[in-house]
Amino acid sequence: MTFQSANSSTFSSDIDTAAAAVRRQARTGALTGPTAGMAKGYVQVNLVILPARDAAGFLRFCQANPKPCPLLAVSEPGERGCALLGEDLDIATDVPEYRVYRNGAHDGSRHDVSDLWQDDLVTFALGCSFSFEHALSQYGLPVRHIDQGRNVPMYRTSIPLVSAGGFDGTMVVSMRPFRAADAIRAVQITTRFPQAHGAPVHLGDPSLIGIKQLDAPEYGDAVTVADDELPVFWACGVTPQQVLLDAGVGFAITHSPGHMLVTDIPESQVALL
Repeated sequence: MTFQSANSSTFSSDIDTAAAAVRRQARTGALTGPTAGMAKGYVQVNLVILPARDAAGFLRFCQANPKPCPLLAVSEPGERGCALLGEDLDIATDVPEYRVYRNGAHDGSRHDVSDLWQDDLVTFALGCSFSFEHALSQYGLPVRHIDQGRNVPMYRTSIPLVSAGGFDGTMVVSMRPFRAADAIRAVQITTRFPQAHGAPVHLGDPSLIGIKQLDAPEYGDAVTVADDELPVFWACGVTPQQVLLDAGVGFAITHSPGHMLVTDIPESQVALL
């Protein structure tokens, strides 16, 4: 698995990192919930796991849609570990909850996919907006779903994706509310993290991007949005999950929305200075 970094630095691995501790909790079943706010300062990633026959097309789709699908790493077929993402890491066990898809339908969630693993499975690690939330909090910007102990709200939109590799659809976004001045600052901060979706794709009126009810997200949990706050929307790594459903893929495994793989990569390694 090769990591495509924002700079030329080599990532160091440490088996005792806070990120490794989160992965071990997921592996043993002690952690089954969302990972927002955990292992602050470490990159979290979305996962898409596909048979090799579908991997080349999905790779082209990611390359054509870097905003919702910022590609960090691609595995060799059948590979379950990756030293550059984490020294003590197993892709099949270290996510708090996975989703399984068969023939274009969601076929249940589980906390371990070892028994489903195949020698031809290719893993795509995609950047996640949870990675920039630590930076937001460092600058004093509140992250509402963390403060309320909820999963981040995520919505299907009318924003079209670029068709490539046999995949197509519309973007899924995550939302965090801010007062106007803080929203401007959030744009500045998150622009530094293009490999974690970067700057927002929209702020303000959700109906302009096809969202009908802000209090009814398709994924995650609704959060409070005050009268003096703007909803701010970022491209979301759940986008590929909806795309896989729309494409009717025969078999796929992903993380469950909000339940990420936490890596040992420091967020500074994917930030633009």
